[in-house]
Amino acid sequence: MIQERQAQGGEKRVCWSLKLWSIALISIILLSACFIVSCVVTYHFASNKYDKRLSVLHTYHSNLICFSEGTMVTEKVWGCCPSTWKPFGSSCYLISTEQHFWAKSEEKCAEMGAHLVVINTEAEQNFIIQQLNETFSYFLGLSDPQGNNNWQWIDHTPFEKNVRFWHQNEPNFSAEQCATIVFWESRGWGWNDVFCDSKRNSICEMKKIYL
Repeated sequence: MIQERQAQGGEKRVCWSLKLWSIALISIILLSACFIVSCVVTYHFASNKYDKRLSVLHTYHSNLICFSEGTMVTEKVWGCCPSTWKPFGSSCYLISTEQHFWAKSEEKCAEMGAHLVVINTEAEQNFIIQQLNETFSYFLGLSDPQGNNNWQWIDHTPFEKNVRFWHQNEPNFSAEQCATIVFWESRGWGWNDVFCDSKRNSICEMKKIYL
């Protein structure tokens, strides 16, 4: 009788252990399934976003040139720009030879999947001026819409926390609500405020496509 009770107790413990293992296994399977679904959804979203961007680029750019930019895990990473654009950092740049008003210049950049240039570092400024003609001035993606010295970058980069390369004593006139980069003989390259409805060359910037 005692042996039968001990056997029954052992069976109960075994059954209880099996139940616990079953619950743990089911939980692991459910968590794994959720993780896989999450990864698939994230990849699908990222892939759709990438495909849309690539589609926009191919609409206006027949050729892309890609550059090896090191490795990510075990795969190579390639940064791509339209063939007529200049690569630097994580962006591509186009120096426009057409002269338009500021708003029209931004519109032209946007049509190509880009925006007027936003300068974030001294290295970026130095790269850009190497591509420019000292004879012309070029619109930046920087404006003061209200004329109250509240300058704003086109991509909403905080202006007060960003680098600034104004020529000495610029900006100096509230009616001049758009910014250019221009070469002055006595000072070199720097930023200047100008009338937004004046016609200037411009610089477009877009993020690289990474493959």
